[in-house]
Amino acid sequence: MNARRDWIKKAIALGVSVPAGMSLSEQLMAAPVSETEFLSMKGRPADAKIRLGSNENPYGPSDKAKQAVIKFLSEGNRYPFQTVTDFKKTLADHEGVTPDHILIGAGSGDLLCATGAAFGVAGGNIVAPYPTFPMLMNYAEVFNTKWEKVNLNDKLEIDYNELAKRISSETKMVFVCNPNNPTGTLVDPKLVKSFCEEVSTRVPVYADEAYLEFLEPEQQVSMVDLVRQNKDVIVSRTFSKIYGIAGMRVGYIVARPDLIKKISKYQPGIPNNQLGLAAAKASLGDTAFMAMSRKKNAEARKHTTDFLKQKGLFFGDSYTNFVFFDPKADALAILNKLNAEGILIRSWDYLGKQWLRVSIGTMEEMKIFTKAYDKITA
Repeated sequence: MNARRDWIKKAIALGVSVPAGMSLSEQLMAAPVSETEFLSMKGRPADAKIRLGSNENPYGPSDKAKQAVIKFLSEGNRYPFQTVTDFKKTLADHEGVTPDHILIGAGSGDLLCATGAAFGVAGGNIVAPYPTFPMLMNYAEVFNTKWEKVNLNDKLEIDYNELAKRISSETKMVFVCNPNNPTGTLVDPKLVKSFCEEVSTRVPVYADEAYLEFLEPEQQVSMVDLVRQNKDVIVSRTFSKIYGIAGMRVGYIVARPDLIKKISKYQPGIPNNQLGLAAAKASLGDTAFMAMSRKKNAEARKHTTDFLKQKGLFFGDSYTNFVFFDPKADALAILNKLNAEGILIRSWDYLGKQWLRVSIGTMEEMKIFTKAYDKITA
């Protein structure tokens, strides 16, 4: 079953709420990635007290972002055309490129969808790991482009050698995500850069770097350097994660101007708003807030992984704000029991097993989660 393609019809049959007027991109964002998650959605409480299913930063927005929003409220009556132009210049300076190399969207999800459409219309296939963040491939599938799925290695890391082997004359793009969502695992950036450099001579490479800032600054190696070298590489970044403004929907891609033009044709008319752009601009240089978020996230993540080790459960070595693990049990039953406790997490079907992913909240939230999980699985 293609869960994403069929979920709305099945949701109606099972009584799962699907918001009226939901756009195609919103449907794909909300849709389950596996049968296990699909079945879990019916009992998911809307008023959960602990939300550990969407990889949100529990500490954001930063004070600087909040102050910027308040300051910019008076511009709420103005279309953001000039604000977008100004912010492109800011991002271009930040990334060491020209503004023509930048496209801003409503989070990276908007840009993933636009890219999926731009390359999906050509048919063929997109080579990408599984599991990974699926939005680009799911959108491309709407245009009958196949997702050529490549399983992860035994450490739940993306297998770049196998990705390279699966490229064919039908391949229109290769998608990678480092660190990877949902597994949180990191592959040596030197290997990833070498892969992107070589593969981009054959087909475009899309590098999703949504979680890059959760790495310590000295570990943050972006593929934007390849864009500066005029390679056929597209890099996406988001303000939804470390910056903590997921609800304000700001992200951007960095790519050659010809690729930016190709993708922008499939973007909605005015995807951004003044307040989100103001918050994003204020957040961009807020290194103190990012350092605080990384520190607190690492502490709460360690509490969580120490708990999983104590339970004897296998999990991906996470460098992000979530952990992907094998519950060695019925994941759906665990999800439903956590739902009853007001705790939301996520699930996947992979390699014939059910897996769980828990986002990292505050230390207090993670202690509540581990206590509840321990009680449920005792």
